[in-house]
Amino acid sequence: MIPHLDLQRVNQPYQAQIEEAIQRVARSGWYVLGKEVATFEQNWAAYCGVNHCVGVANGLNALELIFKAFEFPKNSEVIVPANTYIASILSVTSLGLKPIWIEPNADTLNIDPNEIEKKITPRTKAIMAVHLYGKCCDMKPIWEIAQKYNLKVVEDAAQAHGATFEGRKAGALSDAAAFSFYPTKNLGALGDAGAITTNDSLLARKLCSLRNYGSTIKYYNDDIGTNSRLDEIQAAVLNVKLKYLDTENKRRRELARTFALGIQNPSITLPNLETLQEDAWHLFVIRHPKREQFIDFLMDNGIQATVHYPVPPHKQKAYEAYNHLSLPLTEKIHNEVVSLPLNPSLSNDEAAYIVKTVNQSVSQIYAPVDYYSSI
Repeated sequence: MIPHLDLQRVNQPYQAQIEEAIQRVARSGWYVLGKEVATFEQNWAAYCGVNHCVGVANGLNALELIFKAFEFPKNSEVIVPANTYIASILSVTSLGLKPIWIEPNADTLNIDPNEIEKKITPRTKAIMAVHLYGKCCDMKPIWEIAQKYNLKVVEDAAQAHGATFEGRKAGALSDAAAFSFYPTKNLGALGDAGAITTNDSLLARKLCSLRNYGSTIKYYNDDIGTNSRLDEIQAAVLNVKLKYLDTENKRRRELARTFALGIQNPSITLPNLETLQEDAWHLFVIRHPKREQFIDFLMDNGIQATVHYPVPPHKQKAYEAYNHLSLPLTEKIHNEVVSLPLNPSLSNDEAAYIVKTVNQSVSQIYAPVDYYSSI
């Protein structure tokens, strides 16, 4: 079986360095907001090309703290992509803000900039750009709209470690960007971890306070904050793995090219290769009109595919108040997407087998049925 993702296999090349880093923290006697976190914040800020990085507990907290720091009035509106993971929307509603849903561009599956301006009202305060699957949003028109209406721009870059837009890395394309380092990400920790990047010094200071009970000086609290701190062990692991992120992303691009050029299946909608070298290829997501049969066929042939994501946020029970919305392209995408295995540990032989099997699925899934043979 070719798994969709085997984290032990992905981390194996760096296992000795990871264990050494963990041991170093264990022996240090300092486990929260110490040297490892400070080093990672410096390293990640430099990698993204920004002035500041604030380590936090996870990606959702990163988004929530950004919106909390902006101090928007309750019921302010935030432009969001309809085609995203629910965490993007949770960060908005958890602060008492209202999501304004925008359909995606059919080619990129990211928020369609052409639809944003139509939804802006006097209550609109920000635009959230989610770089889904590792492809940066089309940021130029988003910046232009934000400047025109004096809006903040927030990146949800949880899937875009190392992705670029016009030469600038994800994390440096907005007022503030949120990253997740969940173990499955291109840069993954060994547990939950996250960070915020920004060029705004005052915002960074505010975020440092908010993540630590609203305090920058121990026992003196200037803000109503929370406890959302990147811990020393996860920071140490990330410092190890960051050194290899570009190499791993290069391998992801090679595999994405192999898939996109090798798959010759008229039933499948492939990702666009126009920005192959800019995308981080966190996931290789195709679309198939008979998704369940296709996934079953792959499983029967030893390939584990998965779905990111089966139900759009506006159709989730948690967002019953939005269930009535009709967002047809988003809903179609969520009914068809399939994520093929793609990670740096995948061998060339495994990639070739995946391509071959995907191509063979045409004759199997659409094979004519001989009704008389069963009589």
